Amino acid sequence: MVLQIYNSLTKQLEELKPITGKTIRMYSCGVTVYDKCHVGHARSLYIFDVIRRYLKYRGYDVHFVRNITDIDDKIINRAKELNKTSDEVSTQNIKSYYADMESLGVGKADIEPRATENIPDMIKHIASLISDGFAYESQGDVYFRVRKFPEYGKLSGQSIEKMLEAVRIEKGEKKEDPLDFAMWKKSKEGEPFWDSPWGLGRPGWHIECSCMSLKHLQCETLDIHAGGRDLIFPHHENEIAQAQALTKKPFAKYWIHHGLLTINGQKMSKSLGNFVTVEDAVKKYAVDDLKIFFLTSAYTSAIDFSDEKMADAHKASERFDILFWKASHIMEKYSSPRMMTVDFVERYKAEFIEAMDDDFNTPKALAALFNLVSETYRFIEAEESHADYGNYVYTAVETIEGLGREIFGLFLREPDLKLSPEDEQLIADRVEARKNKDFKKSDDLRDLLKTRGIVVEDTKDGQTWRFA
Repeated sequence: MVLQIYNSLTKQLEELKPITGKTIRMYSCGVTVYDKCHVGHARSLYIFDVIRRYLKYRGYDVHFVRNITDIDDKIINRAKELNKTSDEVSTQNIKSYYADMESLGVGKADIEPRATENIPDMIKHIASLISDGFAYESQGDVYFRVRKFPEYGKLSGQSIEKMLEAVRIEKGEKKEDPLDFAMWKKSKEGEPFWDSPWGLGRPGWHIECSCMSLKHLQCETLDIHAGGRDLIFPHHENEIAQAQALTKKPFAKYWIHHGLLTINGQKMSKSLGNFVTVEDAVKKYAVDDLKIFFLTSAYTSAIDFSDEKMADAHKASERFDILFWKASHIMEKYSSPRMMTVDFVERYKAEFIEAMDDDFNTPKALAALFNLVSETYRFIEAEESHADYGNYVYTAVETIEGLGREIFGLFLREPDLKLSPEDEQLIADRVEARKNKDFKKSDDLRDLLKTRGIVVEDTKDGQTWRFA
């Protein structure tokens, strides 16, 4: 099977062919740490982690870099609002960012460079572009000459004329052309600054990613550059111009972009009161429910976040939990179950891989896992006399759990399997109530246990229970 990826640059599905052997150098635009991460950031962090996981599963040697923008207009403005320094704001939010990633079970990139740690390299990059005539200094600012780069607009598909309709020169800017964008900004009074050949100032946002991606992936052309669809213009367009003007090589072979997240059909905004932080989301919803919600839409598509959709994701997640619980009881009868080649397991595993090979089609891959769950249920109920009953159940569940954990990052937290003494007594009381045919008491105890996070079920072999 061939792994295909939708390339935003060429606007078509292409076979993934790394520049060098099986090595993939992948860069993703990270967070700007002026505030806490929200669920839109969670989607971005998670889906690119899934893509990295799958590429590794398919045998690629993935070198993954994701930056942290810790100097930016938004950070400076937030610092003024809070009467803090920019460094205090960024340091606090970086700490929250890593706490969010840990709570989500999302792995760090191999390297997560901070912009402020790479400014000398950005100054060298800018100086080289000035020498080559692609950039110019103007009263302490440095701008990139967009018209000198003929390929500008190729990624976003916009013409120079179309871009001119949307740009304007801000007060205080000394540009040669309205299209030119800032690479270095002269610091205003009270703002952070670094020394440079053009005076005290700080880098523009766009140069940060161009510089850090090439530096830390140690190449002139990235295999994959990833980010949100909202970054295509102007951020990614500017990255390409700055990088290719310096190296004279294509900046990235493949560009992948995730769709945006809305909340109840609206753009997320603090002014609308629908800004949901990762910290709040993981308090309200199980992490696996959040991940399943993200997986139900193709990464390239927009996705709408709502309590109703999270409830659907929870029901879907419970299907895994119930199967694992049933299987754990079955496995108690088998001391050394072993993996086997099981036709229905292999069929759905192949469907899973085929879906992920098709531009990381997580909805279809997730459907393959749920089909395997259903088929495993059928086997459990109908094939108890099968000679390899225990081995088949073990193989199916290990496959579901293995693919879910290794690629989707699900099932990372072991459930608490201990009942409190009070819960043990309630479960025993319910068994006694059913024995005495006191069905009202039995139902009341079942409802009470449910409020305590325990689901009891009556089967032909008696009462079973599981954590909700």
